[in-house]
Amino acid sequence: MSGYSDFEQYSKLKDKLMYFPNETIIDDYVTAAVFSNLCRKKGIQGSHIDFLICAVAHRLKMSIYIHDKDFGFYSQIIPIRLYSAS
Repeated sequence: MSGYSDFEQYSKLKDKLMYFPNETIIDDYVTAAVFSNLCRKKGIQGSHIDFLICAVAHRLKMSIYIHDKDFGFYSQIIPIRLYSAS
């Protein structure tokens, strides 16, 4: 939700996200580190948050809806699925 400078838009997004259950992600930090290391060995770097998203999605067997091309690079190395709108 970072990046929303308009408080009204921020509030709308926050309200919509409340429909989703909270997930405990403590163990996913370890998986995220493994994913990061696997990608880094292949010359692909990413943010800690990106790899945490990948780890949680992997555990929940969910696809990741993205507009960021970095996840396409990650998916070549780690077992994640990307959502395709087409």
